[in-house]
Amino acid sequence: MRRPLPRGRRRSLIGLGATAVGAVLCLSACGQQSGEALARQACTHVDLSVHYFELSTKTNISASEAARLRTKADAELRAALPLAAAATSDDGMLNALMTTISEGATVDEAHLVPALKGQCKTVTTNVNVNPQGPGNLPGS
Repeated sequence: MRRPLPRGRRRSLIGLGATAVGAVLCLSACGQQSGEALARQACTHVDLSVHYFELSTKTNISASEAARLRTKADAELRAALPLAAAATSDDGMLNALMTTISEGATVDEAHLVPALKGQCKTVTTNVNVNPQGPGNLPGS
């Protein structure tokens, strides 16, 4: 025959259960983000990375400051990668962004900046707007 749990132990188990349920709900809510939303978050990091990288190339920056800025740029690019990968999992059309970000591990960022800017511009621009036709279409 089982003995009942002491009152304090019961409360801690209930608290632990409630925490676990809360964590599951939070994680499932995070999983509900669309690929586009995740790509926008990745592009926030990409924009910061490009900003730091471009600052590091200015002529009035010391070598130590340039190195610090490039380290920050690299960290931002690395922070963008998991978000871009999750975005690609949701929407395969976002694969180019993830691939370009991942190239940052082997290619100097200077070579990636134009592609990163272009891909993030595409992500942050609403490309699903239907074009407006001329004002006097038949049947309008």
